[in-house]
Amino acid sequence: MGTLPVIVGVDGSPDSERALRWAAEAARARSAPLQVVHVWPYATAERAAAGEQGGDPVLTELRDRPFLAGLPEVAFRGLSGLADAELPALGAEGRLLVLGSRGRGGFASLLLGSNGLACAARSACPVVVVPRPDRAGTERGPDGEAVPPAVRQVTLGMDPSSDEPAAVGFAFAEAARRGARLQVVSGYAWPMLLPPAFEYVAVYEGTQQQYEDALGVQLVDALAPHRARHPEVEVAVRLRAEDAAGQLVAASAGSDLVVVARHRRRLPIGPRLGSVAHAVLLHAVCPVAVVPETPAEGGGAGDGGTGDSGSAGASGA
Repeated sequence: MGTLPVIVGVDGSPDSERALRWAAEAARARSAPLQVVHVWPYATAERAAAGEQGGDPVLTELRDRPFLAGLPEVAFRGLSGLADAELPALGAEGRLLVLGSRGRGGFASLLLGSNGLACAARSACPVVVVPRPDRAGTERGPDGEAVPPAVRQVTLGMDPSSDEPAAVGFAFAEAARRGARLQVVSGYAWPMLLPPAFEYVAVYEGTQQQYEDALGVQLVDALAPHRARHPEVEVAVRLRAEDAAGQLVAASAGSDLVVVARHRRRLPIGPRLGSVAHAVLLHAVCPVAVVPETPAEGGGAGDGGTGDSGSAGASGA
């Protein structure tokens, strides 16, 4: 079996071209093939197939982009169907699926399109959503595009009680590729909110500091095998009694990438996107990677070489 490709969905919009640039760099860093996919929503299968041979104006316009030069392999692929069904299915064929935050359809005021939400919730491999540069808090250069942070940083949202290491492995591997610092962000509630009959009580029999110390030990233990695997990665841990989503959105302003886990599947109706991951996708100013939690959810989820398919319960809750 050959190297799984980095797959990027395009539709001719500026958002999808930003995603293509990001995907090209991701493929180059991984020495992986790049697959550029356009889904025709109202096309026959014959027309979609013809698009692969140069008949698709969206793909034709992108074939000669200079930033695609030097990649190991670039393939252009046309599909027929609905993008919010076809794109998530591609996750089973790739190591990474990349999308812009919005495409040509829908309302201009939306912060995140339906295709991005569908892929983040259902793709078998990690999904990266590249935001527009007009989100509040984005530092922009003369060309109007987002300016990368002065210090390279990957930020990981992590639940100390999580026992699924995939998103942790993904974040470490990404930081190592970029020569970046890894910032681990974790939040907790104090006092804990229980059902109304109990009102607000702290179920931990100790002080807040004792509870935080116990969570800190769990974080250290969960990070230890990944630190051993990537000793070159500088790690900073931030554990606070604050909302996880708010912390991650704030951290995105100084990050190259924010990594969050997809919500652990608790219901038989299929995987869903957790509230924190959803909020980060909506408001982060840097690209966001949403990683499936368990190997059973993803055939192409090994992007970091360590089963990097997702675990950061605080970020996917």
